[in-house]
Amino acid sequence: MYDAVLFDLDGTLIDTESLSMAAGSQAFASLGFAVETAFLHRLIGIDQATSAGIIRAHLPDIDLAALNTRWNQGFRAGVDRGLNLKAGVHKLLAAVPSHIHRAVVTSSGREDAHHKIGVAGLRQAFPTVVTVDDVARAKPDPEPYLLAARLLGVAAARCVVFEDSEVGAEAAHRAGCVVVQVPDMVPASGRWAHHVAPDLMSGARSAGLL
Repeated sequence: MYDAVLFDLDGTLIDTESLSMAAGSQAFASLGFAVETAFLHRLIGIDQATSAGIIRAHLPDIDLAALNTRWNQGFRAGVDRGLNLKAGVHKLLAAVPSHIHRAVVTSSGREDAHHKIGVAGLRQAFPTVVTVDDVARAKPDPEPYLLAARLLGVAAARCVVFEDSEVGAEAAHRAGCVVVQVPDMVPASGRWAHHVAPDLMSGARSAGLL
């Protein structure tokens, strides 16, 4: 039924969204800005350039360069202390038939993405990684998923995608993939998902991958 299974990284394969939100909250506070959790949730799943635009519109006086430096330092320190995988990652990867291609499609930059994949012990599982540095238009544009399908030599319609965020689910849906959304910190609307599931294994079964 499927030729490839594509995974978002943060919040889908690895438990980094809560780490990023904590580092972000501390970075804002260090510059004298208290931000609400709902505002931080708006930044989940998007690339840094888009995030910067949202932050600038909300807080026009903030020193964005200083914020990014402090946020990235805090986040990187947390990553280097070790990353937890989301529930069912190893079980799902072991259960996916060997003839089905696999790839990671992330809004992280190339260096950060490969660093996180290495820390999480997933390097051997994903020989193909598409990052925001590989595309002209980031999620929610479909380009990242269309590129992944092209690199794997498969049709996007024969790819099943696992995403946690609305932005990522929209990108995969617009690319023509089958979308399984496993929400992390923010509930799923279901608008862009063919299947909404509480965990990866449940989602894989719902989509007929297993």
